[in-house]
Amino acid sequence: MKLVKLKNIKIIGRIDNMDYDEKNDYYICKNGKKLFDNKIINRKSKTGYKSKITCYICKECRDCQYKSSCIKGNNSKIPLENRTKNLQVSKLFHEKRKENLKRIISPEGCQLRMNRSIQAEGAFAQLKQNMKFRRFLSRGKENVLSECIIVAIAHNISRLHNKIIKNKRGVYLHHLKEVF
Repeated sequence: MKLVKLKNIKIIGRIDNMDYDEKNDYYICKNGKKLFDNKIINRKSKTGYKSKITCYICKECRDCQYKSSCIKGNNSKIPLENRTKNLQVSKLFHEKRKENLKRIISPEGCQLRMNRSIQAEGAFAQLKQNMKFRRFLSRGKENVLSECIIVAIAHNISRLHNKIIKNKRGVYLHHLKEVF
């Protein structure tokens, strides 16, 4: 079980810190109690995105010793003794999150992230230092856009020239160095 920390405090009420049983579709809290699905809510955001939220509830929170740190919201009208733990989970979101994490941690993902950080910073450094480009010389959106395009073309020609000289045409990514 992976615990999420916030300012050196383990937040036991978070979904990331609970075990999930996929077969029977329930979560297990720190006290060993089960949170079963109660209802499904269909939400639509302001942008029009539709999501399906599954609500989980624990019915055995009466005498739980972790209740004060598990249930959030101190300004509720219902006293803490009468409240139960509720979770709202978007299963699609968590599925996509796991897929993305797998992709990011993979060797190819690490190589792409490393190259992205190199390429983005290097382009600005080249423009500012080597090409002495500090500010736009024209005014107006169209003129600034055309000047920006000319600078980008000049930068790309410079990179192509360097690749031709170093005989590195067709090589697009730097390789990761193995660390033992």
